[in-house]
Amino acid sequence: MAETIIREAVSKDAESISELFHEVYGEDYPYKKFYDPEQIRKLIYADDTVMIVAEDPESGRIYGTASVLEERGAYSDLTAEFGRLVVHPDARGMGLGNRLMEGRVEHVKDRIHVGIVDARIVHPRSTKIAVSHDFSVVGYLPSKIANRNRENVILLARHFGPALELRRNHPHIIPEAWQLANQSMKNCGIHPYAIVDDTASPYPAGEDLTMSTMTSDGYADLLRIARGRTRHRQVFGALRLHYGVFKLQATDSHYILARQGDVLVGAIGYTVDHVDKDARIFELIALNDEVIYPLLSEFVRIAENELGSCYVDINVSAYAPRMQRTLLELGFLPAAYIPAMVFNEVERLDILKMVRIFVPLDTSQDILIPEAEPVGDIVVRSFASQTVPTQIIEAISRQDIFNGLNLEQQRRLASYCTVDRFKQGDVLFSEGDESNAFYIILDGTVEEMRSGTARTHSSEGKTVASISTLSQSIHRTTSVALTDITLITIQRNDFESLSRLRPDIGTVIYRNLTHQLGDELLNLSLLNR
Repeated sequence: MAETIIREAVSKDAESISELFHEVYGEDYPYKKFYDPEQIRKLIYADDTVMIVAEDPESGRIYGTASVLEERGAYSDLTAEFGRLVVHPDARGMGLGNRLMEGRVEHVKDRIHVGIVDARIVHPRSTKIAVSHDFSVVGYLPSKIANRNRENVILLARHFGPALELRRNHPHIIPEAWQLANQSMKNCGIHPYAIVDDTASPYPAGEDLTMSTMTSDGYADLLRIARGRTRHRQVFGALRLHYGVFKLQATDSHYILARQGDVLVGAIGYTVDHVDKDARIFELIALNDEVIYPLLSEFVRIAENELGSCYVDINVSAYAPRMQRTLLELGFLPAAYIPAMVFNEVERLDILKMVRIFVPLDTSQDILIPEAEPVGDIVVRSFASQTVPTQIIEAISRQDIFNGLNLEQQRRLASYCTVDRFKQGDVLFSEGDESNAFYIILDGTVEEMRSGTARTHSSEGKTVASISTLSQSIHRTTSVALTDITLITIQRNDFESLSRLRPDIGTVIYRNLTHQLGDELLNLSLLNR
């Protein structure tokens, strides 16, 4: 094969591109329009799409293709998605993937600010190609793609032109997003100076609201309440209400309306992708704070129960910690942090992409390149916290030392726990040892001895070694399993790491520890009288 030519696709290439997708994917590619030459021609001529090909100049054969979908207008202005990179099996190993990426960058670099790549983790080559062309890892999207099984995706971003010069400084984020935001900004070469807001409360749950789906009759009413109420946006997407009801319908976009009595008080806009079984919120309009939580909650209900969505996401402002906290309470978790992603008025804002999945997270097929591992580990651990065994959460909820933690905080703590089993006669720890972990007994009995003398027996539901571990002192007793026992174990290092990441959790637990120590000192004083 002669040196291939990288060029922009033309109409006559449509059949060859279709054949290429058939050759590479068989009949399994979920986006069927890439099998249809006429649909491909529409993409070739579309103003917002750049499609390029790799052609053998001698035979005229097309050995690869890739495309860029540009966004203009709305809040994703001057962004572009780099996707659909396909190389024929006969041409693999010849560097065509890199050359196609280089060709795309050259075509659009002067007319975009932010480029985005969704890279399938099961094919790490696509992630490597993006990284080699200065795209930075900014997220891990769990269960994003519907293929034969749900696939996870690495999200990468590259900034062009004045994007970072226009970026607003000092994002305000919840503690749960700090690690991800910090890593993402470092990856993008930005000094990580996000302000962590651990005091932001979620929006309140409103009452007496009636929800309905918007029809063309409700469009004018919604436009009227949107005026003046979208200046300080907290949710961003590629569509907006004023695009018109027919364009919204053509893109499978919908609005949920909220009414209080006969008065329209808010709405939430979302798009549906029936191929990938996902949904995305792109707009939130509210007359007051009490409307926000019910609208988001209704969207989650519809996505799960009526749309059968496996994955939903929302781009929320990195400067809106109350919205971030509200989404967290509704089961959304931070999955990506994209600096300067959206354009608002005269500046570009960072966004935090928050995701909720309705299927189990499967990481068994993940192949993470080194550049993707830090972000992947952060996000996977966060989502793993939602699937911890119920018995761990129930045990935590019954302990005095964890009084005051809400369900989300309990789940987060539980994600740092392990379930361990000991045989009768096993020693958990010995008097004088350094305290490295504490335990909650799920079943069985533990005997604690001091100087060889039995002091107490602890059984189901009791906490062992919590005070010595959290106060970083040595064990003052020896603990032995009187029976076969099952324990929840919390390592001190893990707990300290969690406390730094989630000071709201650490504050509650250390406050309870102080009360327990005070009670013990009081009891000791009374005994010595």
